[in-house]
Amino acid sequence: MSKASTTVGDDFPKQQARVREILGHYHEIGPAGAFGAMMIEADLRAADEALASGDIVRILHAYQTLKEIED
Repeated sequence: MSKASTTVGDDFPKQQARVREILGHYHEIGPAGAFGAMMIEADLRAADEALASGDIVRILHAYQTLKEIED
């Protein structure tokens, strides 16, 4: 049995949700997490803007950036 492929369109919102959860952890840390939170917020803004633009190159770049953010 073969595993169904996951598309960027399917996984992009999951990555956004995952990264937003991580962002919450940075906010919980307080001042020590402020810089990390700022960077993650910028990545999430870029992802939202890429999706809204419909530009596939921007979407793929934002998607890859989100995937690289570690828990």
